[in-house]
Amino acid sequence: MNLASPFSLSLVAISALAFLGLPIGHSMIAGSILYLLLAGQDMGTAAEQLLNGMYTNYVILAVPLFVLAAEFMNIGSMTDRLMAFCNALVGRFRGGLAQVNILQSIIFAGMSGSAIADAAGTGRMMQQMMTKDGKYPPSYAAALTAVSSVIGPIIPPSIPMVLYALISDASIGFLFLGGVVPGLLMAASQMIIVAVTAKRRNFPVEPPVPLRRLPGITWAALPSLMMPVVLLGGIYGGITTPTEAAAVAAAYALLISAGLYRSITWKDFYGALNTSARTTTSIGMLIAGALVFNYVVTIENIPETLKGILAGWNMTPALFLIFVNLLLLVLGCVLEGTAILLIIVPVFIPTAQSLGIDMVHFGVMAVFNIMLGLITPPYGLLLFIMANISGEPLRDIVRDSLPFLFAMIVALGIVTFVPQTVLWLPRLLGYQG
Repeated sequence: MNLASPFSLSLVAISALAFLGLPIGHSMIAGSILYLLLAGQDMGTAAEQLLNGMYTNYVILAVPLFVLAAEFMNIGSMTDRLMAFCNALVGRFRGGLAQVNILQSIIFAGMSGSAIADAAGTGRMMQQMMTKDGKYPPSYAAALTAVSSVIGPIIPPSIPMVLYALISDASIGFLFLGGVVPGLLMAASQMIIVAVTAKRRNFPVEPPVPLRRLPGITWAALPSLMMPVVLLGGIYGGITTPTEAAAVAAAYALLISAGLYRSITWKDFYGALNTSARTTTSIGMLIAGALVFNYVVTIENIPETLKGILAGWNMTPALFLIFVNLLLLVLGCVLEGTAILLIIVPVFIPTAQSLGIDMVHFGVMAVFNIMLGLITPPYGLLLFIMANISGEPLRDIVRDSLPFLFAMIVALGIVTFVPQTVLWLPRLLGYQG
């Protein structure tokens, strides 16, 4: 690559601006405008690409709606009732509260689609429950909450899968279905680590909830438990599109929290709208930057060039998937996951297609991989969130999260090399890929 070329200079500009603290979305827009200027093209093309991309992709609307649904759940008592239900099921086993942490993430995953929403919504509550009376080391509780939160974007609905559908034209519905088994596999790997650690470190056993109370606890949590049914039933029953289902999810969460549970004040409602708007703006700027920069990448013919290079290496599909996994794992240590998904992953899509790799399988694998970046140092956003919530040193949280990370990398290997873990359920419901 010519280091003085417009594309090289735009990469330098993006990296320098991001390093100086400018948000990556703004950095990409600035770097792309610099490219257009140096290449002698109309700089207004950047605005054209941004506006066309943001206003013609109906699927993007699902992102703020899923964020809003998660916020309505957090400010209401839906999460508390789900916690009580999870505790009634698995709290009686050794290390039961740790297993509750994972189980609530599985259930919460069917509602929010966001790892950060999961960690922020239940993180403080789980931290207090697990560390009360010295039951669990604070760093262990924080690490477990961080790693269990990454289940959220794998099990449907999933905001990262919505973004992958945006760049790949893969079906959102089948991507959601494809994430079910990998998400459960991820949760199973975490539960195994908890079971082994609980026995070795003699974690406490919670007082068992009497079976006669289980129906009442289940009934109290039933409206919350029905949210994934309403959401996914609408999509796969052909009643709603994924974007419309996101709107239904937000409305349902508000109706249950405010109307049935009566646990939302006007101040809470305003706070949820405000937080959702801020989160959506942050994600939206990142999407906007990626749309503009992807136009530059397309002009430079980077995907086809990479496709030719990899073809020259005579890569088999298995070697290609290993290469992509290793690269994404490394990039996840230093880059934000959404940026990787919107900038790096599209470059590999033409090569994956030419090798006959299914786009749903590739998308679920990529999202699974990128989610691990949320718990890998030094970037590990979820690790920082839990360090802030718990007040524990980051190094201690990283230390306690490593066994879970290794177990989930094994699960990633299974998802990568056994495509049926992803494709079985979509094919069962009509996917032809």
